[in-house]
Amino acid sequence: MQAFVGTGVALVTPFKKDFSVDTEALKRIVNYVTEGGVEYLVVLGTTAESATLSQDEKELVINTIVEANNGRLPLVLGVGGNNTLKVVEELKNRDFSNFQAILSVSPYYNKPTQEGIYQHFKMIAENSPIPVIVYNVPGRTASNMLPETVLRLANDFKNIIGIKEAAGDIVQAMKLIQHKPKDFLVISGDDMITLPMVLAGGAGVISVIGEGYPKEFSTMVRLGLERKVDEAYALHYELMDSIDMIFEQGNPGGVKEIFKSLQLSENTVRLPLVNVNESLANRLDAFTKQLLK
Repeated sequence: MQAFVGTGVALVTPFKKDFSVDTEALKRIVNYVTEGGVEYLVVLGTTAESATLSQDEKELVINTIVEANNGRLPLVLGVGGNNTLKVVEELKNRDFSNFQAILSVSPYYNKPTQEGIYQHFKMIAENSPIPVIVYNVPGRTASNMLPETVLRLANDFKNIIGIKEAAGDIVQAMKLIQHKPKDFLVISGDDMITLPMVLAGGAGVISVIGEGYPKEFSTMVRLGLERKVDEAYALHYELMDSIDMIFEQGNPGGVKEIFKSLQLSENTVRLPLVNVNESLANRLDAFTKQLLK
């Protein structure tokens, strides 16, 4: 499980101005973050705008990333949803030979009880041929996976190896870290509190800002894991304003503006998402140029 200690990045899906998938830009982004020092890549997560991709487009994204990665970094595939049987069907039918784990979000919209969440992930664990990282993001799912539920899953299913914890609650994260099984990974899903979580005993992060500024953010996480606190916090405070900015008007609109500044891709997003406004775009451009000069 050391493959998932450090910084993973949730890859965007770059689009051309006509809203088609830009495979050449995607290859550039894979190379950019890999050369920037991140430890692993997350494919078809929320940041990939996977909710607005057709099945054919999802396969195109997967194949493009696999080809561009060329075995350099571990890959995690987003496989989740609010229809448990549909998720299980995908787990049974997909070829996972290029992936080391799946990331599976807690069911959204249905608002299941904690027992319903447990039973959902029980079926996923029993049917997944590769390790599972569960994903708690109450701001998107309308339900919170409580520590008791996560710990129950962690203890009952050896192939549930970690959680991407994005409740934005450092106390909840600390409860998970306090009581987790020895090898279970508590991974931050909130860029702003990644360093405090790492210093509390977390395993790292699945990041958005780490995609825009991979060298700086992954260095911060490694310094935190090495307990070089002052050096890590110096980088945290250097990046702090940009973390606020990339989420100010929604994800991935913010990080796509960074990629536009870096001339890696267009800033195109698909409805119902829209581009950030001109003021925020200018602020992100100025920050990027100052940070990377």
